[in-house]
Amino acid sequence: MIGFFRQPMHGAAKFLMPLEHSHSPRAIHDRIHGRKKNSYLGDWILGGIDGAVTTFAIVAGVVGAALEANIIIILGLANLLADGFSMAASNYSAVKSDVDDIERLWAMEEHHIREVPEGEREEIRQILMAKGLSGGALEQAVDAITANERTWIETMLVDEFGVLPETRNPLKAGFATFSAFVVCGAVPLLPFVFAIADPFRWAVVATGVVFFIIGAAKSLWALTPWYRSGLETLAIGLAAAGVAYGVGYWLEGLVG
Repeated sequence: MIGFFRQPMHGAAKFLMPLEHSHSPRAIHDRIHGRKKNSYLGDWILGGIDGAVTTFAIVAGVVGAALEANIIIILGLANLLADGFSMAASNYSAVKSDVDDIERLWAMEEHHIREVPEGEREEIRQILMAKGLSGGALEQAVDAITANERTWIETMLVDEFGVLPETRNPLKAGFATFSAFVVCGAVPLLPFVFAIADPFRWAVVATGVVFFIIGAAKSLWALTPWYRSGLETLAIGLAAAGVAYGVGYWLEGLVG
């Protein structure tokens, strides 16, 4: 069952707001000790936004320059494959660097525990002192944490180095970015590929819907309401397209 809490609002006014998860003993145990699944939704949203923005900007720029539809398709497809792969490779490298750094820190702490265990125990002691423990309770906590090497190292990673011991799969992160880039980036091209009447107008509408959906999905990581996040992303995407269209229109007039 989902619990509720009361939050003050405008002085004496109060309202009920649903909690994000249950706080029963069983639910807490499952949430903390259960198998945690890495999320790649953030990678998908990142790739989707970039794919929609860059491809739509190319479409808008070519239309602004009054060039042929086949040029839009060629440049758009080239962008989907080249930029999509480039962004996926960058995301893969970034996630792989995080994974490598965690593995390095883990191996370092293992070595230090074997070589200078008392020094590592003192690090745990000072970490717990900073959290407010002292006296007998402090020493009991130090003994409990250092009795298990895995718990010991995980505590050091989090509290000494500020990193989480869980790692994400770089290949999955890269694939999520690439697939989102291609799927969302293809939307502005579809009206031109299928030779729909007034293709640019349909490209604007379809891409605007994509921007809004992606923005609404971003609200999962923020306190911003979904509709406001959707409108914000829509505005950013349309602004990028407007700049590209204006540059294309200006160059077409300049070159003649």
